[in-house]
Amino acid sequence: MNKKVINGGIIALIIIIVLIAACVWVSKKIWQTATDRTETTETTQPESPRTPNTPILNVEQAQKIYLAPGNPSNATGSPANADNYLMVNNAYALSYNNSRGSANWVAWRITASDFGVAERQNDFRPDPNLPKNFARITPADYTGSGFDRGHLCPSADRSSSPETNSETFYMTNMTPQTPDLNRNVWNDFETYSRDLVKKSRVDLYVVAGCYGEKGKLKKKVSVPTNCWKVIIAIPSGADFSAVNETTPVTAIDMPNIAYPGKTDWRKFRTTVRAIEQKTNLNLLSNLPQNLQETLENRVDNK
Repeated sequence: MNKKVINGGIIALIIIIVLIAACVWVSKKIWQTATDRTETTETTQPESPRTPNTPILNVEQAQKIYLAPGNPSNATGSPANADNYLMVNNAYALSYNNSRGSANWVAWRITASDFGVAERQNDFRPDPNLPKNFARITPADYTGSGFDRGHLCPSADRSSSPETNSETFYMTNMTPQTPDLNRNVWNDFETYSRDLVKKSRVDLYVVAGCYGEKGKLKKKVSVPTNCWKVIIAIPSGADFSAVNETTPVTAIDMPNIAYPGKTDWRKFRTTVRAIEQKTNLNLLSNLPQNLQETLENRVDNK
């Protein structure tokens, strides 16, 4: 074979090997540069105020956001306090009652940024954050009962992200409600509340719960006689310190029954004080006593 041909082939092979090595080196540099930029972006971003999509890191943060009106039952995070156990996630805070298999109350805040395009997740499931020795309520505990798995903090109040919406489907946020209550009159008040935020440029502090017992599902979940909710409207972007004597406060107390035909939620307006007397809760405990007296004894007739 011609010596020149052999030498040419060797040189060509060396060139190819060098080109491959150069491509690999350039690729690594490009990847490293992109990584460095990403890490720099993540570590040098200034800390911004919490929005409803930012994870809550501890109970103290939740108390400032969802429990600004107060902790209605002085719930604690001690598992020994099984019937008044404080739980917090990105969607709401609640007091869980292990004996009832449901919440004593659920508290959250609604702002315009809580609404988005996230679909309803429908992933009903036991709450993974319950202590291990607590009873696990499952979707099957409601099966065949004739009662809906009624949200206290509604799915539609948390449509900004799939993750936050999904948290509204924990069974700790559910209570047995008749289909007439859950799908009609209770739902109508939920829709009214969201419309206030969307159309009236207000934010809402909300707390909801149930009381009474008319039996249990699978000997695990108490069926309440009544479900109640309180909404406090403040100017959009303000915090709870904006509450004053003229602040709109709406309280409703609805029997957990079958309803004949279309029923207007306004028929069930009551006072915060009346709900407190039936539940032994203190719903606006972070307000000065004189302001509590004014707001808690007033019926919203608008």
